Amino acid sequence: MESSPSGAGRVNLRTPDVMSHVQAQVESHYRSALVERIRAQGGVLQVGRTTIRLAKQFGFCYGVERAIDLAYAAGKVFSDRKIFLLGEIIHNPDVNAQMADLGILHLPARPSAEDFAELVAEDIVIIPAFGAETATVDAIKARGARIVDTTCGDVISVWKRVRQNAVEQVTSIIHGKSVHEETRATASRALGPDGSGHYLIVLDLDQAARVCDFIRQGGNAAAFMETFRDSASPGFDPELHLKRIGVANQTTMLRSETEEIQNLLRAAVASRDGGDTANFRYFDTICGATQERQDALFQLLSESPDLLLVIGGYNSSNTTHLVEIGKKSQPTWFVRNASCLRSADEILHYDLDKKEEVLSSGWLRAGGTLTVGITAGASCPNNLIEDTIRRVLELRGEQLPG
Repeated sequence: MESSPSGAGRVNLRTPDVMSHVQAQVESHYRSALVERIRAQGGVLQVGRTTIRLAKQFGFCYGVERAIDLAYAAGKVFSDRKIFLLGEIIHNPDVNAQMADLGILHLPARPSAEDFAELVAEDIVIIPAFGAETATVDAIKARGARIVDTTCGDVISVWKRVRQNAVEQVTSIIHGKSVHEETRATASRALGPDGSGHYLIVLDLDQAARVCDFIRQGGNAAAFMETFRDSASPGFDPELHLKRIGVANQTTMLRSETEEIQNLLRAAVASRDGGDTANFRYFDTICGATQERQDALFQLLSESPDLLLVIGGYNSSNTTHLVEIGKKSQPTWFVRNASCLRSADEILHYDLDKKEEVLSSGWLRAGGTLTVGITAGASCPNNLIEDTIRRVLELRGEQLPG
């Protein structure tokens, strides 16, 4: 849906004149001729003693491109109105800074009553690619503001699944991060049209195992709910609401982990129900672009680069999982952009274990030949990838031809 009317007719933002203007703007901000050239020559750039290898799939996906296009289109079509962005358009600080440069105002992902009070009927609110919670959307509409909805189609597909679960009194077990905008939006749909549905969010295999234990043998419900106090639907009762379950997920999670979680939960239900799995359902709702980027990284790593750079926003779930994959086999550095490559010795990067940005040394070998693998999350534009490539070559003392 391009926009949602509130008192006025639907507006089509994808007219030829609007989109031609938008495409020119977007390309000027995010395109990279260098990255396109490297892609065209098989993803390999050889400069002197340094080889750059790009993953076959990286960077902006269709859903992200569409969200950015619609945000730029809103800026053109509604240039005479105040435009607000709900949270972040995508999880990339450089792209979100560009939204602010376009004059788009910020509205928190979970607005307060005071935030909502600022909205008037002439205002425009852009819903980001992750979607938004139903209560937030309803409150925006109640203020009479018009909505430009950039929610990714893959996310909407998950919503359809969890809504159906709720209608059929099946609890949605959502593999995701409970603080992530997409997971919160999905959880709100898992309550169903009348609010009587239930959900439980599990972050990882350890939490899934805790759920499996309760499914098999029951236990202390109060202790169970203490573990999931911020990750369960209102009124959740594990004795009642784990009888029939359906697994869904945040679309940007690690596919292998989601599959392992659903296998564990299926086995637990079968164990409890004498081998019967009628009370279990599972749909593959991992985003195709997420999977393509994970598969492409495995292929890149099989070529044994000396080190891996993963470029993207630190709060980007799909980017984080690329880092997790890389760390298992090669020295891996998670950076926002080229400015993090301080010198041939020092690099500013995000440490997943410490959950903070840290400064490390000895990351880049100065002499001899070196192969640098590079990938980027679905929210990282090509211009940031080019900047990083150029910075690596500069630190290695190499000069790009031409």
